[in-house]
Amino acid sequence: MNRKRIVTLIVLALAISLFFIFDLGQYLSLDYLKSQQAALQDYRQAHPLQTAAVMFVIYVLVTALSLPGATVMTLGVGAIFGLFWGTVLVSFASTLGATLAFLISRFLLRDLVQNRFGDKLKAINAGIEKDGAFYLFGLRLVPLFPFFVINLAMGLTTLKTLTFAWVSQLGMLLGTLVYVNAGTQLGQLESLSGILSPGLISSFVLLGLFPLIAHKTLDALKARKALKAYPKPARFDRNLVVIGAGSGGLVSAYIAAAVKAKVTLIEKHKMGGDCLNTGCVPSKALIRSARFLAQTRRAAEFGFKSASAEFDFSQIMERVRRVIETVEPHDSVERYSGLGVEVIEGEAMIRSPYEVEVNGQTLTTRNIIVATGARPFVPPIPGLERIDYLTSDNLWELRELPGRLLVLGGGPIGCELAQCFARFGSRVTIVEMAPRLLIREDEDVAARVTAQFQAEGIDVLAGHTAKSFEIVDGQGVLTAEYRGEAVPVPFDRVLVAVGRLANTGGFGLEELGVRISERRTVEANEFLQTNFPNIYVCGDVTGPYQFTHVAAHQAWYAAVNALFGLFRKFKVDYSVIPFATFTDPEVARVGLNELEAKEQGVAYEVTTYGLDDLDRAIADGEAHGFVKVLTVPGKDQILGATIAGEHAGDLIAEFVTAMRYRLGLNKILGTIHIYPTWTEANKYAAGNWKRAHAPERVLRWVERFHAWRRGE
Repeated sequence: MNRKRIVTLIVLALAISLFFIFDLGQYLSLDYLKSQQAALQDYRQAHPLQTAAVMFVIYVLVTALSLPGATVMTLGVGAIFGLFWGTVLVSFASTLGATLAFLISRFLLRDLVQNRFGDKLKAINAGIEKDGAFYLFGLRLVPLFPFFVINLAMGLTTLKTLTFAWVSQLGMLLGTLVYVNAGTQLGQLESLSGILSPGLISSFVLLGLFPLIAHKTLDALKARKALKAYPKPARFDRNLVVIGAGSGGLVSAYIAAAVKAKVTLIEKHKMGGDCLNTGCVPSKALIRSARFLAQTRRAAEFGFKSASAEFDFSQIMERVRRVIETVEPHDSVERYSGLGVEVIEGEAMIRSPYEVEVNGQTLTTRNIIVATGARPFVPPIPGLERIDYLTSDNLWELRELPGRLLVLGGGPIGCELAQCFARFGSRVTIVEMAPRLLIREDEDVAARVTAQFQAEGIDVLAGHTAKSFEIVDGQGVLTAEYRGEAVPVPFDRVLVAVGRLANTGGFGLEELGVRISERRTVEANEFLQTNFPNIYVCGDVTGPYQFTHVAAHQAWYAAVNALFGLFRKFKVDYSVIPFATFTDPEVARVGLNELEAKEQGVAYEVTTYGLDDLDRAIADGEAHGFVKVLTVPGKDQILGATIAGEHAGDLIAEFVTAMRYRLGLNKILGTIHIYPTWTEANKYAAGNWKRAHAPERVLRWVERFHAWRRGE
């Protein structure tokens, strides 16, 4: 820090210290101003300019030094100078003081803070870069933070001083007007009966309504800015157009039709989206067949001398197709048309925030919901483009079982499908760049799944980075890197399962200017609005969770906000999101696991219950796995639960309900569970927590009481 900064810092520290040492804040209290009101008004009448100048200077100093008392001074200025001149004085004094605080912060701290804590300021810097003055205007108009915090924080950014000054003046004007008006009414308060005067009541009503008015004003300004380049139709053909008929799109359209809105659903490929056609439904059908085959090989465990099942892999895949066809009517055009949804099969193109073109027809609509989902991500690995690779999209076209299957990716999709094909007889190798499978789960969970995979003959190559694909002597070979060494991995077919990429291109989003994040998902606020206030999103296209049930959950918020946001909007709730990986053993989770709790610095206690102790698990021959619950230290409040074992995806539901409605482990323990069932595992986990938190001191007194009753 150079000499000028040191001198400035000393002067500021001295000024602030003197303010508190001499208790100057007492002169900026409402009681003091009220007691001196008559004298100040008399002095102002005799010396109007001097009074205004003194008030102006004091206000500037208080604001520039970020001292307490600006709000009371605003009320006082209103009481002494009235609404018009009080507003003028405070408006310019507060702007000048805020600008000085801004400059002081910039001079003393910006370089230091940006160099050392630039990553912590990313949100503010990003806001300045994208919206500049409008971002600051939003902060000024909606007082979520004290104004002095905004002054100091903005000084740490690259915002221009002149821009800061004029935007602050404009943004604070409405608040200044409300507070000065309240001050004029306080100045007229002569007795307790005056509290009920209409003027004073109206002023406090304005103070209470100010945040709501500010929010509505800001929303209107944002909408005007985003939509001003596009002519608004005099009338609209529809209330809502939904693009994409996956889980999110179907639920959005269903809700709109249920509340009698005119809604059009556009789908360019297949109704039901990925979940029905290439994801949840076919994969679970395949898992069921593979599981049956695996169970026949365990005949001796269940008291049978032998059991076997002959199969044709093509027939297995035909069964998968039949399952899809059986579920299809649930998501069909006929069903949704019957519900009142206009369904158009074709490729949508967004031409403006009010217009969607499909099959040569232009539809006008008040709102649009984008629910276009995601597709498998194919990494740019050299040589992969020359390989006839599989993904979760085209896997279902297979009719011949691969002899050697390479699965690229050890996440949920890769693990589920790898185990299926291994059980059908493929020699499966999983190549995962991370140090273990299921990297977002706890180590003990991943270790249990890995051990089962290895027992079933799956070769797990964790910590291996795929470098290149090539064909050598007619066979495919992946060259992977492991600890600096090249590892060849031969294969007949390769399944790419390294993640999914949002479908954001090809239908006008980017051309319109809808913002796309670094992860290539559509950016949305807490109401699922894009930067165009009448374009909403839900599902995999926006994230942050890529699950069918989350897409349906988001769809409610997107549809209700789109149709009724004029009156009230609802923030999407991600507080309790469950999910499962349908391997054997199944892995299900809700809330935090140990890995995430440590990453987020959340204190927790762990309670576990081993499923090898559960009577039903023993009877079913599946006595392996565990229930793990994280709780607030010393309390039964559930932070998260993980279950690894049979029926985990079903068992987790009790913890989901408990977390959603803030029920602790004591409530689960006090709930009757049918014997013998798998759900008892949840109760026994709660019992383990209770035993660990038994009141030992009380129990010792109880023991003495019983001894006394025995006459000892």
